[in-house]
Amino acid sequence: MSITRESVLAALKNISDPVSGQDIVAAGITRGLSVEAGTVLFVLEIDPAKSELYGPVRDQAEAVVKDLDGVEKVSVMLTGHAAKAPPPDLKPSKPATPQGPQKIPGVDRILAVASGKGGVGKSTVSANLACALAAQGRRVGLLDADVYGPSQPRMLGVSGRPASPDGKTILPLRNHGVTMMSIGLMTNDDQAVVWRGPMLMGALQQMMMQVQWGALDVLIVDLPPGTGDVQMTLAQKAQVDGAVIVSTPQDVALIDARKGIDMFNKLNVPILGMIENMSTHICSNCGHEEHVFGHGGVAAEAAKLNVPLLAEIPLHLDVRLAADSGAPIVAAKPDSAQAKAFIDVAAALVERGAA
Repeated sequence: MSITRESVLAALKNISDPVSGQDIVAAGITRGLSVEAGTVLFVLEIDPAKSELYGPVRDQAEAVVKDLDGVEKVSVMLTGHAAKAPPPDLKPSKPATPQGPQKIPGVDRILAVASGKGGVGKSTVSANLACALAAQGRRVGLLDADVYGPSQPRMLGVSGRPASPDGKTILPLRNHGVTMMSIGLMTNDDQAVVWRGPMLMGALQQMMMQVQWGALDVLIVDLPPGTGDVQMTLAQKAQVDGAVIVSTPQDVALIDARKGIDMFNKLNVPILGMIENMSTHICSNCGHEEHVFGHGGVAAEAAKLNVPLLAEIPLHLDVRLAADSGAPIVAAKPDSAQAKAFIDVAAALVERGAA
C-alpha cells in the first residue's frame, strides 16, 4: 500500500498542539510535508521560546507516521519562527541592548568559504580545506550551509541520520578527521528542500547552535552561492572570523565574486583571501597546458582589493573523482600535486592564526 499525503495529515490530526490546544495540522505548525517513495519529511514550525514543549510532540508525530502502512522512513525537524510582534509601547523606557553575533559553544574560530556564483567549486574547496586542516592536527568541523544543494555528505563519504539523544541536541557525523553536519543527512539524495526564508534560517540556526560540535579549533562553513538569507543569518547570529572567496578566473564569475566580497564588507567579516579554482588544465595525454576559464583574473582582483591570493587550484579529473567517491583529494591522494595546493592553503591559514 502506498502512503499518501492525506493519510499522513489524517494521522497527524490526532496529535495536540500544547500551546493552542488544536491538533498540529489545524494549528498550522505542520509545514513542508513531503511524501515520496515511502519517505515522509515535514517540519514543525514553532515559537522558539516554547521549544521545550515540542520535543515530545515531535517524537509522537514521528511515531504515528512511522506506524502507517507504506512508510519506510520519517524525518521531522523543529524550526522556529519569529513570534508575532506586540503593539508598540509608547511610554519612555530604557532602550534594550541589541543582541549581536554569538560564539558557538566549543568553537574557537568560524571560517566561511563563499562564492558569488554557483559551480565554481566552493564545496570542493571546503571539503579539501577541512581535510587538510585535520591532517595538520587541527580539530575541524564542517557545516554544510548550502541548504538547497547540500553536497558535503557525498564528498566526505558520510551517510546516515544524525542522532538526537534528548530531542534537542544533534550529534554530528565524522569522517576523514572532520566533524560534519548537513541538511543533506536529513533528506534523500533526490529530495528537494522547498523552504522559504524563515524555515531556512531556523534550520541553519539549529545546525549552528544545537549541534554538539565538541571542542573545535575551526568550523568551516560551506555557504551557498550568492548574497542571501544564509549569508546574512550566519554573520548576524555567529561570530565569523573570516571568509575565503572562491572564484574561477572568468569575468562572469568575478563579477559575482565582487558582490560577495562587498556583502562581507558590509557585514564586517574580514576577507582572508581569494582562491582561483579551475585555474589551469594540463592534458593527461600530451601535457599541454590550457586555461579553459582564462587565467590570472582572481590574482588581479585580489591585488586590487589588497587581499592575499591563497592558491590557484588546477582543473583536474582526480579532484572530481575523489570528491564523487567520498574521499576528497587531500584524503585520497595526499602526496599528489592537486592535494598540495589545498594543503598549502591550510598551512598558510594556520600560520596566520586564521585556522
